[in-house]
Amino acid sequence: MNTEIMTIKCLDDNYAYLLHNHEKNETFLIDAPESSPIIEILKEKNWKLDKIFITHHHSDHIMGLNELSTKYNPTILGAEFDSHRLPKLDEKLKVNQILNLGDFKFVVIDVPGHTIGHIALFSRELESVFTGDSLMVFGCGRLFEGSPSIMWKTLNKLKKLPGYTKVYSGHEYALKNLEFAISIDQNNNELHKKLTLIENKLEKGLPSVPSTIKDELGLNIFLRASSPKIKKILNMENETDEDVFAELRRRRDVF
Repeated sequence: MNTEIMTIKCLDDNYAYLLHNHEKNETFLIDAPESSPIIEILKEKNWKLDKIFITHHHSDHIMGLNELSTKYNPTILGAEFDSHRLPKLDEKLKVNQILNLGDFKFVVIDVPGHTIGHIALFSRELESVFTGDSLMVFGCGRLFEGSPSIMWKTLNKLKKLPGYTKVYSGHEYALKNLEFAISIDQNNNELHKKLTLIENKLEKGLPSVPSTIKDELGLNIFLRASSPKIKKILNMENETDEDVFAELRRRRDVF
């Protein structure tokens, strides 16, 4: 494949992603939590930095932007809708707009809930979605600005992506998310197996990302809010999917 995806650990538990197209020697960064680990990889690979895509305005996704901008002078891209509180943008993105990296296309997806104005990137050719803090690996972002209804709509949108789509999210929360899921769905053997797998990965210093949409559909407790089994466990058989999601998110916030 002409495009390489590099996962970069930043801060305590953030991830940034460098996407490099070898054929056209173009490099695209998704989020900039801090500059030093990103600069280190760019130097090691001898890559320039052409564009930085910002998923949302939270400081732990943009703190490295100033130094990276000074050093590489990349084009800064973010949501037009959220531009009033993002760093100065060179390109304001609209929902469903197409971005190019080499020969690969990325579509801008509107994914509010964690924040209003949060966007993600999906590439059918790369079979990948970069979700920031909307859909997390086996979880979802806290509802700092959006309502349960807004986030539930976002998650249902992401659920419709092809099952093979790799999910690259903005934080390393997989272990805690799986532990929470097991606290609800205690006898689910698949959750226990995945927990062991993730524990082994993290012990080796490997990231939990990416997962896949297929894995998320089977194991992400928030995507299973419509499941009769989960509703029964919560004694919410007669409640809406949205209300069940809201209860799960409330419990996760204090887990």
